[in-house]
Amino acid sequence: MKFGVSMFPTDYGIDVTRYGRAVEERGFESVFFPEHTHIPVSRRSPWPGGPNLPEHYRHTLDPFAALAAVAAVTDRIRIGTGICLVVQRDPITLAKEVATLDLLSGGRFLFGIGGGWNREEMENHGTDPARRFRVMRERVLAMETIWASEVAEFHGEFVDFDPIWQWPKPVQQPRPPVLVAGNGTGTIDRVLEYGDGWLPMPNRGPVSLADGMAQLRRRAEEVGRATPPVTVFGIDSDPVAIEGFIAAGVERCLFRLSSGSEDEVLSELDEQAKLITRFS
Repeated sequence: MKFGVSMFPTDYGIDVTRYGRAVEERGFESVFFPEHTHIPVSRRSPWPGGPNLPEHYRHTLDPFAALAAVAAVTDRIRIGTGICLVVQRDPITLAKEVATLDLLSGGRFLFGIGGGWNREEMENHGTDPARRFRVMRERVLAMETIWASEVAEFHGEFVDFDPIWQWPKPVQQPRPPVLVAGNGTGTIDRVLEYGDGWLPMPNRGPVSLADGMAQLRRRAEEVGRATPPVTVFGIDSDPVAIEGFIAAGVERCLFRLSSGSEDEVLSELDEQAKLITRFS
């Protein structure tokens, strides 16, 4: 089992470079940052986590800039987006950001992606929420073409460009691992079509972790590919739950951390590091 951490980096919380060094020093395998470019004031879209949206959603840093800062002060830990909202980003620009971060980190990047939940946020970026998963699919395929080709072109419904040059190419070939997030009914289809792994949250959405993993194994066998690894996102420090994840064959667990002060976050890391020792 690999253990990582997920946290909203903010302008009021622990410095991300201090955080990155602390994560590596304590033996964690990875650090993941989420993203929200903004939070619309209207708040029509209900937050899946409950009635009150936490403050850190409004204050989160850009994940690529924050992860680059972490990569610069660490040597070993994987760095990942958890998640990148692909439907809110230009795919040509995003392809360069991903490849650049993979290059600067020495091939340590994990590309966690998702369609998102905040419909007003998507609309502000020009994406129709009803089409977001079709948009995400096409943008991933377009980026894959850019990373793999010396001269790339793509002509689709939502992405359309004539031949282009773009460097750098990712260090990890053919691409950094694409971890597709979600617990929706179509998530397993997306994982198997254009993903390298599944990134679910426990006890969130219509597809449970157990049912999803069984479906993933069965469907992967049907299409003749190895079962993609599973990273469980945002877990609590619960040894019983971790034992269950290990028994189920989960590859990586990401502990949820608060967006607090340095003292608060380091204290949480110390407690979670004890579980790494226990389950190593």
